[in-house]
Amino acid sequence: MRTDLIRKTVLTAAGIAATAGGIAGPAVAAQATPAERAAAQVTTDRKHGERELDVRYEAQPNFYFCGPAAARNALSVQGKNIDVHAMAKEMGTTESGTNSINDITPVLNKETGKDVYKSTEIPMDKARDRDKVDKLRADVVRTVDDGRAVVANIAGTATDTDGNAHSFEGGHYISVVGYRDDGKIVTIADSANPNQASYRMDVDELARWIASRGYSS
Repeated sequence: MRTDLIRKTVLTAAGIAATAGGIAGPAVAAQATPAERAAAQVTTDRKHGERELDVRYEAQPNFYFCGPAAARNALSVQGKNIDVHAMAKEMGTTESGTNSINDITPVLNKETGKDVYKSTEIPMDKARDRDKVDKLRADVVRTVDDGRAVVANIAGTATDTDGNAHSFEGGHYISVVGYRDDGKIVTIADSANPNQASYRMDVDELARWIASRGYSS
């Protein structure tokens, strides 16, 4: 039986050409490998209750590759450079999108290690429950502290900390690559638009955005 977690996802934005760049975090040695840079950044701000991972950002190459692109950006913080088309094939991505977070998690584990990532659902009627929000917050902190990024399946409209609205009524995938204030605010890498590649959001708002879908951490 299909659950809300495995609803199909379709990105409603127009197709976007892939671009490469970096989402800035704390400065690290230029000669370090991507994996070493990520580890260094996790350590840099440990005492301040915030972490930012070094994302080697790429925008998605078309309107329906948000799932593979989010996974690719997430894995880039570990120094992995995986072709987004190869990931799409593994996830069964079509022009209707990537079916669910359950298709993302096995691919993340293939590149990271058995059972490192697990899928978590946030039911629509539970998105405001404190225990669900607290679990999401704890999962983001734990995953980022481990030098990894979270991948989330979202739908609808959410507002970032600068007051900008991000709307994906048909659904979308994003990467969560950092946090501050001990996880109350999260940093998002969004493959949909390189002009809005990175923004921050209250974790309660993120939980509502994920509602009826899920995340992999």
